[in-house]
Formats: sequence, structure tokens, C-alpha cells
Amino acid sequence: MTKKELIKQLEALRSSRVITYITGDRQPFATKIGADITPIFNRHLEKIGYKQEKISLFLFTSGGDMMTPIRLIKLVRSHCKKFEVIVPFKAHSAGTLLCLGADNIVMGKLGELSPVDPTTMHPFNPRNPSPPNQVLEVSVEDLNSYFLLAKEKAGIKDEQMIEVFKQLAEKMHPLSLGNVYRAYRMAKILAERILEIHMDKNKDSEKIKNIINALTGDICIHGYPITRDEAFGLGLKIEKAAGNLDKYLWDLYAIYAEDMKLGVPFHPLEFLDSGKDSGDIKYSGAYIESTDLSDQFIFSGKALRALRDNKPAVDINIDSQKWVKVM
Repeated sequence: MTKKELIKQLEALRSSRVITYITGDRQPFATKIGADITPIFNRHLEKIGYKQEKISLFLFTSGGDMMTPIRLIKLVRSHCKKFEVIVPFKAHSAGTLLCLGADNIVMGKLGELSPVDPTTMHPFNPRNPSPPNQVLEVSVEDLNSYFLLAKEKAGIKDEQMIEVFKQLAEKMHPLSLGNVYRAYRMAKILAERILEIHMDKNKDSEKIKNIINALTGDICIHGYPITRDEAFGLGLKIEKAAGNLDKYLWDLYAIYAEDMKLGVPFHPLEFLDSGKDSGDIKYSGAYIESTDLSDQFIFSGKALRALRDNKPAVDINIDSQKWVKVM
């Protein structure tokens, strides 16, 4: 079946309207959840119409901008009574935040969420020793793990942690440390605000607290796969896809994976026909689609044969990367 046919099959099975959002992790065309998707989603939602009984977001992503989920959740929920997310495979980091805003999370056999552990960039972050002009990213997880190492392995007591912090501050700029802590607080606050959109903050306060602690603190391994059984154990409303539902959601993901060559190592020669010195690059790195509309994030450019150190090489020149209305 085609993508459109599979989307219609999912809509029939879920008694819902379906929008797909796929980002890719294939370098050098990797994409992430970004703030630029909100008006694109609005186009699809306007086409679908207001007062829908249910809207389902079919999602595959490794993460991205942490502020986008709450905007997108509120936008989608303004068009429907019930919002659910369908996870065939990965919905990591910011993708997990999107799932937290759903009344229901449908997960396939390979579906997985992850901890919400932002990685930060800041002008005062440490420099890469080689090349020294490159600023390194700093993750919340790494900072938390440093203090856990001091406590659990070095036996540092709480009253001695000030010295551990001073040693860290001698290696990292205080503004960089402050930025990491801001990201940590942001992840917790966003998770709380998103859960409270559809949960009772008084009646469900303990459940909300447990979910937040698990996703932003207790599980501190970047990319740790939270399976559907574990997600259910955290208190999230999880539905296990089975039968035709499981088959259709995986078939739909597989079409996107094939189109984007997910899991296939990139080689520049794929853009060059045999014997030619140049070739056009056109690669779809992300999709937002519904039954009647399609938007794709397209990388365009040229691949050129070259010599580097007297060895054959291929130069990849990307001229543009932007969302394009395909339909």
C-alpha cells in the first residue's frame, strides 16, 4: 500500500484523523524537531478542520527543540477532543515531550521513548582541544553524572559537595554551568506543564511527579530506550499496538525509512551516475503529511567529483535546505 492508503487505514482503525511527522537521523541530512513546523502543522489542521473527535500524530524522531512540543500540543488539541500519538519506533527527547501531551500513546513492538535530557550550546562552553575554535555541547546528563560519580563512587558527603562544585567551576565557565541548569529546569517545567494539560494537577500530582522524575532525573542515560511496558509502568497511558494496527503502523514507517534511507550509511557516490562528474542532490530529510497534504524538508545542491591529496573524492555542496509544499 502507498503512504496515503496506509494513513487512511490507520484513520479507520483509530476512528481518527492522522498527521505524520518524521524527522531523520541520517547524516549529513539529519533533521530535528524545530520551531518552524508550527505553521506547517496549522496548514494540515486547517485542512482537516476544527472540532475533530480525535487527531493522531504518527511520530518518528530523535528529538530537537524542547519548546516546540508544548506549542504543537496546544495547537493540535485546539482542533480535537482527544489527542493521541502513535509511536512505531523512536520518539526520543523532545519527541517524548510530545507524547506526554497525548491522552493516549499507541506504541508498536519496537516503539520507544527516552529520557528528556537536553544538550546545551553556549558561547562559554568548553572548547574542543582539536580544533580549538569548536565549542562543545554540554548535556544535562553529563553534569548530573559528574555529581553522582562524586557521591556514589568517591564517597563525597553532601556537606563536601561545595568543593566538588568549585572544582567543576574552575574547568567550566559559571555562565555555561548556569545554562545547563536552566536547561535542566526547563525540561522539568515543560514536562509538568504538558502533563497538566490533560491530567489533574491535584488528583494526579503524585503520578505527574513520578513521571517527571523518571524522565528528567532517575533515568540518566542518554538515549535509554523506554519500551512500552516500562512507559506503562511509569504511569503513562500506553496502548500496545497489535494485529493489523501494528502491521500498518510499521508498514507506514518502513516506507518513510526506505525513502529517507534510514539506517543506510551515507556515501557521496549515491548522487553520481557512473562516469559523471556531477550530480544533483535532492533529499527529503523530514516529512509532515496527512491524507490531502504533504510537506517535506528538502536538501538541494550538487555533488562534484574532486581530487583530495591526489585521491578521488566527492564534494557535497548543499545550496538550500527548507520546507517545501509538495502537495
